Amino acid sequence: MSVKKLATLSVFTVIALTIFVAESAIPNPVPIPGIKLGLANIVTLLLLMNFTPADAFWALMARILLSSVFSGQMITLLYSLCGGILCFAAMYAVNRFLSARFIFITSIFGALFHNIGQILIAYALTRTAGIFAYLPFLTVSGMVTGLFTGLCAYYAQKYLMPHIKSSY
Repeated sequence: MSVKKLATLSVFTVIALTIFVAESAIPNPVPIPGIKLGLANIVTLLLLMNFTPADAFWALMARILLSSVFSGQMITLLYSLCGGILCFAAMYAVNRFLSARFIFITSIFGALFHNIGQILIAYALTRTAGIFAYLPFLTVSGMVTGLFTGLCAYYAQKYLMPHIKSSY
């Protein structure tokens, strides 16, 4: 990997981490805990469309690890890793199937699988089947937030990435 590409991926990782930290500082307008926009996934979607899947995956893993360290809650690392890995797998599969034409659909599937991953790790840790009652709420929120994040990624890809692509 060239130094230029590594530096570009590092900048994208820092941008995703900054978005995550900024979003964490905003109070949740929905009275259901755990629901948030997931705006840092805009960066993951852009990396998935413009770099190799491995590049996007490792930038995501770096963001998850660093965000857990910076938030000071290492238990969230388990939730973030499980959700992030399932999210990435779903986005990679849908992106390959749709050839990056419908990035908002890719984002919706990513959000849904992220929520499923977090529910699965919560069940694994608590062994409480009642946790699955939370899944319908997370499904609806995942579809809405995934659509919003996907549309943001679409416009970033359309208007921002042509200027960035010329630099790497």
